[in-house]
Amino acid sequence: MTLPAQNLLAEEASPYLQQHSGNPVHWRAWSPASLEEARALDKPILLSIGYAACHWCHVMAHESFENDDVAAVMNRLFVNIKVDREERPDIDQIYMAALSSMGEQGGWPLTMFLTPDGKPFWGGTYFPREPRYGRPGFIQVMEAVDKAWREKRASLNQSADGLTSHVETRLAGSHARALLDRDTLSDLAGRIDGMIDRDLGGLRGAPKFPNAPFMQTLWLSWLRDGNAAHRDDVLISLEHMLAGGIYDHIGGGLSRYSTDAEWLVPHFEKMLYDNAALIRSCNWAYAATGNDLFRIRIEETVAWLLREMQVDGGAFAASLDADSDGEEGLFYTWTQGEVETALVHDSTMFFKHFTLSSPHGWEGKPVIHQSRAQQALDITDHDRLVPLKARLLAAREDRVRPGLDAKALTDWNGQMIAALAEAGRSLARPDWIEAAAKAFAHISGASHDGRLPHSMLGAKKLFSALSSDYAAMTNAAIALFEASGEWSYVDQAGRFIEQLDHWHADAAGTGYYLTASDSTDVPIRIRGDVDEAIASATSQIIEALVRLASVTGDLDLHERAWTIAEHAAGRAAHQSYGQTGIVNACALAIEPLKLVIVDRQEYPTLVPVANRNPDPRRVDIVVPIGTVANRPLLPGGILPPTNRPGAWLCTGQVCLPAVTDPQELDRLLRRR
Repeated sequence: MTLPAQNLLAEEASPYLQQHSGNPVHWRAWSPASLEEARALDKPILLSIGYAACHWCHVMAHESFENDDVAAVMNRLFVNIKVDREERPDIDQIYMAALSSMGEQGGWPLTMFLTPDGKPFWGGTYFPREPRYGRPGFIQVMEAVDKAWREKRASLNQSADGLTSHVETRLAGSHARALLDRDTLSDLAGRIDGMIDRDLGGLRGAPKFPNAPFMQTLWLSWLRDGNAAHRDDVLISLEHMLAGGIYDHIGGGLSRYSTDAEWLVPHFEKMLYDNAALIRSCNWAYAATGNDLFRIRIEETVAWLLREMQVDGGAFAASLDADSDGEEGLFYTWTQGEVETALVHDSTMFFKHFTLSSPHGWEGKPVIHQSRAQQALDITDHDRLVPLKARLLAAREDRVRPGLDAKALTDWNGQMIAALAEAGRSLARPDWIEAAAKAFAHISGASHDGRLPHSMLGAKKLFSALSSDYAAMTNAAIALFEASGEWSYVDQAGRFIEQLDHWHADAAGTGYYLTASDSTDVPIRIRGDVDEAIASATSQIIEALVRLASVTGDLDLHERAWTIAEHAAGRAAHQSYGQTGIVNACALAIEPLKLVIVDRQEYPTLVPVANRNPDPRRVDIVVPIGTVANRPLLPGGILPPTNRPGAWLCTGQVCLPAVTDPQELDRLLRRR
């Protein structure tokens, strides 16, 4: 079977694939039919993986994929397959691991050459059309690969077999379970602490990523062990990040990473998952410090989210592009004259609080950022700056907007829903909780035969869900239950876990695969153990199982979570990187916290104390006074009395005596 000799991406659900539908390249999406075509033609596959907000993906597309001469070589020598890594993270992880195993630096666009049966034998990332940057030209690369394929095919097949076996062992293998050790988190936090940039925050060097799993390790270390240095690592990192150009000081929201060590010039794409993590981290930081910086940046980021990222039905789009009008960062950067034109006499006040910089190597307009002193002054003068920012935002809206990748990814939405629900509780913003509930209802309602889609773009849905989708939506359901007290969310969480068990559990009951059992187009069925910019699917699953077991008091479910965590820890011990999420999740499994509060529905006194003390280790269950049904079980099968206010804080199967005084509860929750 061969597919038509033409580009076949026009009807795909991914905006990224649709961006390439006009290329002269005969692109196919990843599918059983595309793989069968390669086998039928006995041609190697040229696999290109990217995403809509990726700057260098756009560069390579413009230089090579839109060029007739390059496309002619691609069409003659290869079956060309284009993948949106956000739609198919399972495929992306396999071939990124293959590139890493070759000793190459990973990144996007990912360019891999595969045998007709999908086994990788060589690859790289961005290749320029003409030789430069110390890289060969793309046509040279393709012709060299073709020559090797024709003249050394047996050797390439042997290499591909070996590389595939190595990747399978690394991403899908099993190892003996490991005893969950309380010291593992402390050891990891100590190693991360040794990598922190004391002057600029984040990890030393450049580029700088927010690295949410690392920050959570440090925060958990402080919460559990009282290590104030680890708390300060996170606070300093957040403060520098929020002062830098990586944060959008006019419109709110965080870019994916900074190209330099000072957080100054980002790649300007904005990803949904980064901003979910930012909201959560700032929520914890505000609760711990009372520093209004963190509250204000949450408010600005949520305002951006609701203004620019909501799609039909109330779910959230995946990303905003780095480029507009063909130039990176053009939408977000300003000359001094542009600021003065927009603000006139008020520009003097603006420049008292913000700086424009064009560092060496940056070719665009200046980037807005702050010194630490300006950041502090910004918070002091916040109310006076709000109308200035609003005028600049209005002026910015007249510019060519960056492209919106409007697909709604289930797992990324689950993370944002949980973040919104948590921040909505902490900052008394029921409108945020309502927005989270609306997104949750839209995604849950898109299920088919009980199965979630992984991705949606309008009426187009991509099935089947990944394990990360069920995990993230379970955690989102529990966060909404904590915020609303509605037990229907707990029931929904249970149904998500049932689907996870049915489609993703391994035969031995030791863990889960990222892809469903009926997925027919994956060369390797991987576990999903490795962190990327966000915590791994496995870590999200462990967290979901632990949290659901805590809410329901289901000891069998907690025992299963413990078993899954032990096996994940055993696999993590054999990996060289990317296991931070599993360590964090195992720490939650070792010491899960459960807070049961009985309080008045009107004028509660204990619930606000819990809300302003968020803790990622804790599940909160609020019971109105007089409740008879749906009373949560305390450890030992004890039902809490509901005739008067009280709060029970439990660790595992042990509860402290009931607390009735709000100040005493505050001291209890703040005690490390």
